[in-house]
Amino acid sequence: MTAFDLTESVVRAGRRLGVSEGKLDGKPGGRSGGKAVARSDAGKPRIAPGALDCVAAVLGGQERPGMGDVMKKIAAMCRARRLAPPSRATIYKLMAVVRRPAYRFDELPAAARAALYNSGPGCDVPGHQVAFYCFNYGGTEAMSFAAGLPWLAIYQAMRLPGWRAKSRGLIEAVAFARGIADGRA
Repeated sequence: MTAFDLTESVVRAGRRLGVSEGKLDGKPGGRSGGKAVARSDAGKPRIAPGALDCVAAVLGGQERPGMGDVMKKIAAMCRARRLAPPSRATIYKLMAVVRRPAYRFDELPAAARAALYNSGPGCDVPGHQVAFYCFNYGGTEAMSFAAGLPWLAIYQAMRLPGWRAKSRGLIEAVAFARGIADGRA
């Protein structure tokens, strides 16, 4: 046998893993075989809607709370509703997708409306998009307005693709100054 004999290598790996030789060919029944079955709830949160409401309520403030406080408040709210609280990892994942604050286009300052060039009167604009467009396409007044948006809008805007380099630097500086990001974003 040479070092490049793939068949013999697969057989030896099968012996080490306790799999019979016929089951290593990718067919159903072996360790590596079988067709993967997709989950019926793939891509959807698997926590109770009531627990998701608790997460949204706790994360919905103006300034970013500490994760320890977030965990305690969510656990208390979930216990009161007799729900299983989500894990810390789940909360971190939900921070990117939880309900965002939305703003009426007509009620935004003129500078912010000018930065939202693809929106018009009568529509609601999610907060993360307001932040994105104000930092990317707005003047200093629009950026000042966006810097004061709730922390979740800035956090979610930072995760959008399409940032200009200087604009990205500005929102990262705002996030760092407000405690939304730790400088390693």
